[in-house]
Amino acid sequence: MGAISLQTAAALADQFAAKPENLAASRAARRSGLQAAAFNDHVTAKLQPVFSTELKIGTVTNQKHSGRCWEFSSLNVLRHYFGQKYQVKNFVFSQAYNFFWDKLERANAFYDKMIALANQPLDDREVRAWLDFAGEDGGLWPMAANLIAKYGLLPAYAMPENFNSNNTAALASYLAKKERKDALTLRKLAQTGQADQLAAFKQQCLSEIYQIAAIALGQPPKTFDLEYRDDKGQYNLDKGLTPQRFFKKYFADFNLDDYVLLLNAPNFDYGKRYHQDLYDNIVGGAPIVGLNLPMEELTQAALAQLKAGQAVQFSNDVMQQMDRQTGFMDPDLYELDALLGVNSQMSKADRLATREGLATHDMTLVGADEDQGQVKRWKVENSWGEEHGHKGFFVMSQSWFEQYAYTVIVNKKFLSAKAQALLNEPPVDVKPWENVGISWAK
Repeated sequence: MGAISLQTAAALADQFAAKPENLAASRAARRSGLQAAAFNDHVTAKLQPVFSTELKIGTVTNQKHSGRCWEFSSLNVLRHYFGQKYQVKNFVFSQAYNFFWDKLERANAFYDKMIALANQPLDDREVRAWLDFAGEDGGLWPMAANLIAKYGLLPAYAMPENFNSNNTAALASYLAKKERKDALTLRKLAQTGQADQLAAFKQQCLSEIYQIAAIALGQPPKTFDLEYRDDKGQYNLDKGLTPQRFFKKYFADFNLDDYVLLLNAPNFDYGKRYHQDLYDNIVGGAPIVGLNLPMEELTQAALAQLKAGQAVQFSNDVMQQMDRQTGFMDPDLYELDALLGVNSQMSKADRLATREGLATHDMTLVGADEDQGQVKRWKVENSWGEEHGHKGFFVMSQSWFEQYAYTVIVNKKFLSAKAQALLNEPPVDVKPWENVGISWAK
C-alpha cells in the first residue's frame, strides 16, 4: 500500500534482470514490436481458407475512414440476397443514402431525449451518456433495418460515396458539437414550459441538421432508374422508382421483422431480452432489443442461416487477436502473455463488465467449415477493401467467435422453439452505460 519507494524500484529492476528469458523477450519485442514478437504462426494450420459451406458472392466493399461498418454489413446481407435472387452478385447499395437519413433521425431522437431529461442535471449519468453519444456514426443491424423500413434503398450509383461519407470524423465531430449546443436551449425551454417555442426551436434544429447533412453528403434523390446487366448478360431497366418502392418491390419476400438480434453477454442473464434506448435511432421505429442466449445457440442459428444460402451479420471486438495482413482471427494468434510473462486472461463476462470487451465492429459471415457437426472456422466478409486478408475476406476460428463475438442477426425461423417463445417476452431495460454486448460498432 502507498507510494513506491526507491528501494522497491531497485528491487523490481534486479528481479527482472535476474531472469535471462526477460532480457531475450525484451530484445525481441523492442526490435520488432510486441505483436510481431508474440505472433504464433502455428495457428495458420487451422485457418486455411477452405470451407464446407460457402456462399457464392462477389467482391468486398470498403467503408474507408468511417464508422459505418454496421451499414455496410447490413447492406452486404441485402446485396447478397439481391444478387442471388436477381443473378447480379456485385450489385452494391448506397451506404451514403442510409447514412444521410441516420444523421437526421438520430439527431431527432437525441433532441427528444434531451427534452425528456430536461429536469435532470447535466452531470446526471443518463444525460451524460446521451451527450457523449451525440454525433456518433456507429450502430447496429436493427438501426439499419429501421432506416431501410422507413426510407428504402438506393443503388450505389444513385447516391455514390463522397469524401465526407468515406471520412466521417469531421462530420461526426461537428454534429456532436451542434447537437450538444442545441440541447442546452431545448432543456431551458422545456424547464420553463414554453411548449410553442420548444417545438419551433426543435424544428429549426432539425432543419439545420438536414442542411449540414445535405452539404456534406448531398441530398438523397427522390426517384431513380434501376439499371443493371445481370450475370447472364441480360439488360434490366426499371424506371422512376422511389427508394421505398424499390425495396418493397424487389425485397417483397424479405421481411425485416423476421430478423432478430441475438446477444451473447454472459454478464447478464440468458433467456431474457434486453433493450437499450440509447440505440433507438428512429422515434416511432422498432426499439433496439436483443435476446441473450448461450454462444452455442448463436453458432447453430448462424450456421443454419448460412446453410440456407443467406449471409449473417455479427458484431465483434475486431481488434482482439486479429491480423489485418493475413486476415487471421484466433485467440492464440498473439501469445503476449507468454512473451511478457504475465497472465492477462479474463472471462468474457468480466471483459464486458469492465468494458475491456466491446462490440467495436460489424462484419458478415459468408462461409463455415465443419468437422463432425462442429464448426471449426468461418469465412468472414469485411468492409475494409481488398487489401486486407484474402482479398477482403478473413478467416475466423470458432474459438475466436466464441470469445469476441457479441451478437448475430438471424431469421427467427432458425431459432429453437424455446428461443422463439422468448421473443414474446417483454424486454428488460438497461441503462445506457451498461455493457450488454451492443456497444456501438464502427
